[in-house]
Amino acid sequence: MHGEPAYPAGFEHFDYVNPDAPKGGRLRLAVRANGYDSFNPFVVRGVAAAGINSYLYETLLVSSDDEPFSAYGLIAESIETPEDRSYVVYNLRPDARFHDGHPITAEDVAFTFNTLMKEGHPFYRSYYGGVESVTVESERRVRFDFGETNNRELPLILGQMPVLPAHYWEERSFGDNGLTPPLGSGPYRIKEFEAGRYITYERVENYWAKDLPVRKGRYNFDRLRYDYYSDETVSLESFKAGDYDFRVESSAKNWATAYTGDRFSTGQIVTEAIEHQRPAGMQAFIFNTRRGQFADPKVREAIAHAFDFDWANRNLFHDQYTRTQSYFENSELASSGLPEGRELEILEGHREQIPDAVFNKPYSPPSTEGDQTLRDNLRKALTLLKEAGYRIQDGIMVHSETGQPLSFEFLLHQKNFERIVLPFKNNLERLGMKVEVRLVDTNQYVERVQNFDFDIITQVIAQSDSPGNEQRDFWHSSVADIKGSRNYAGVRDPVVDALVEQVIQAPDRKELVYRTRALDRVLLHGHYVVPQWHLSMDRIAYWSFLERPETTPKNGVDINNWWYGN
Repeated sequence: MHGEPAYPAGFEHFDYVNPDAPKGGRLRLAVRANGYDSFNPFVVRGVAAAGINSYLYETLLVSSDDEPFSAYGLIAESIETPEDRSYVVYNLRPDARFHDGHPITAEDVAFTFNTLMKEGHPFYRSYYGGVESVTVESERRVRFDFGETNNRELPLILGQMPVLPAHYWEERSFGDNGLTPPLGSGPYRIKEFEAGRYITYERVENYWAKDLPVRKGRYNFDRLRYDYYSDETVSLESFKAGDYDFRVESSAKNWATAYTGDRFSTGQIVTEAIEHQRPAGMQAFIFNTRRGQFADPKVREAIAHAFDFDWANRNLFHDQYTRTQSYFENSELASSGLPEGRELEILEGHREQIPDAVFNKPYSPPSTEGDQTLRDNLRKALTLLKEAGYRIQDGIMVHSETGQPLSFEFLLHQKNFERIVLPFKNNLERLGMKVEVRLVDTNQYVERVQNFDFDIITQVIAQSDSPGNEQRDFWHSSVADIKGSRNYAGVRDPVVDALVEQVIQAPDRKELVYRTRALDRVLLHGHYVVPQWHLSMDRIAYWSFLERPETTPKNGVDINNWWYGN
């Protein structure tokens, strides 16, 4: 994206794989969800089966896991792009094939782009919105011209596009694929499945890309199976019983207390906490500002004062977590302190439209560390609510003009999150708010989130080390009312819109950092979320017959680099 890639022309393999890893064996994994009803991950409708996008479809380019954003050829043998990156040409490998032996052509690339833009998830229309035209110049040469000549990221992010087979879809309806196994080009194909319960993939023996440098040492298992569990406790016990092989632990309580017994002490099951350097992003309680009660940022800020992270970390998380204070946490992109230098210069261009606090008050989520107590925070919350036009009437927080109670609902799909939300709810009720907690199944949760049918949700806004076009889908006002977009909070702010465009147009890495920090700071002072926590390591448990490379890339553990040992 900026500068030169780490791997030179002619490199043999990525540094973080074992190019001699043996092929064979099987890997069993678990999915915590209530099932799936689709094999099409590219549309809003339905819940796609785990692994579909990762294993069935190949892309033009593939990124490395130890660089901020560098892409190397996969389906594309080479690319051509001018200095201003106003267009890109992908020259396709003659050996690239779909699983039925049909060659991957420029027509397939153009078909994919046009289909995703017209019938795919709204994300694609936002992500690839800078493309002006696509032209098939020959069987293996396709050109994209860009209307946005300042968007230097487009040649790379277009390379992330999964390529679909035009000949397969010409007699099928793209939006109604359902549970018909589709035709792909990746290292695996669907072997068998039972809707909602499991799906098994088999390795493609004559996989066309298996000897390419970007694929050596990867995708080593003959079989991959995902089993679905609706209950987290059952899932954990099944792992310990040997029903599946590898687990990433997300619960601090489980990590501290549940990984004990003979199979752990004898080494049959291995546990490791492996540090990573990828941005943590923002895991948070997210306000739906489309709801009237959350329109005022002072109300949102007041609610944040009732969440006692420090108590939760001590009593629920065994002091394992760090409070998140940035949308780009755990990276150089995160803002801190007061703005200065180039970052201040960027913000000065919007001074009249953003809160004074952006310039004179470092952002920090409410805390109960040191001399600060929850009582102090609740007192501050009452002050903010009063400034927002609320008052207590008969023990209920109501709006002074309308008399409407301040009420809302937390929407959850993970039962183990109730223990975190219920103390928060109790603190909010001390402020006179009427709060409900609703637990729904995964499919209903996904449907409601896609339709913005919620008050507050817990969601992870993941970030890369090279933010760009995806920021439109997170924050831009143009997608605030497009169902399925990731602008969960409904952000509609002209300053945010402008800063997003500046991030996308950053000419070099140094400027990208300054512009991203400015965007981060404005979002934080908008109080769209109540930040939760992060961990700069992957907590993993696996059965000892699994082996992994000596080197872990900065992006962390990737099971697709592992293999079946003895």
